[in-house]
Amino acid sequence: MNLAKRLSAEGIGSLLLAATVVGSGVMAERLASGNAAIALLANTAATMAVLATLVALLGPISGAHFNPAVSLIQAVRSALPWRDAGAYAVVQIVGCCAGVILAHAMFELPWLQSSAHVRTGLSQWLAEAVATFGLLLVVLGHRRPQDAPWMIAAWIGGAYWFTASTSFANPAITIARSLSDTFAGIRPADAPGFIAAQLVGTLLALAVARSLFDMDRVVITAQAEESPAESARAGVSS
Repeated sequence: MNLAKRLSAEGIGSLLLAATVVGSGVMAERLASGNAAIALLANTAATMAVLATLVALLGPISGAHFNPAVSLIQAVRSALPWRDAGAYAVVQIVGCCAGVILAHAMFELPWLQSSAHVRTGLSQWLAEAVATFGLLLVVLGHRRPQDAPWMIAAWIGGAYWFTASTSFANPAITIARSLSDTFAGIRPADAPGFIAAQLVGTLLALAVARSLFDMDRVVITAQAEESPAESARAGVSS
């Protein structure tokens, strides 16, 4: 698959994923009448449904990363060229930011915002490391492509509830959510801490996956049988 087509898939997927996260948060908060649990439940359900759909739809084209952490790991594993991984990351960030603006436009909110939602501290950073660790473990460990959509969506949905941070697990989404002063937002000053924690979780997942799943052998086999673009399809994300 040529790079332009793969980048288009990553951009579209990132845009729609971010629009879902923010837009469903706005809708949930408006309809929940102050009940935060109901709002989070609605936000979770919408995110899971759209994420699973996007992974199934766009995975065969780009790998459906939608997440710089996933692209980074695939580059480290030599399953994706570093140049392509850099291009993926740029498109993912731009796509997620555009998705937030789209969500604001759909709900008649100011298009450009700066979040005031405080999310910081050791517990929040630990939660983000755990959420990202689990996500990347699923990405690296799933064995059948058809399992990726439901496994990734299920992990993100569960992590929305058992982590203190509500599982961003994605540097591009984190940057984009700092541009939304809504239910899903994060204060711009808090975003770097989240991103650092996500990178720690990513590297821990790679180390554990190599031990559990014999990743080096898998990469060698993939390189022998597939082109870099085809091999990259093994990676998917939130």
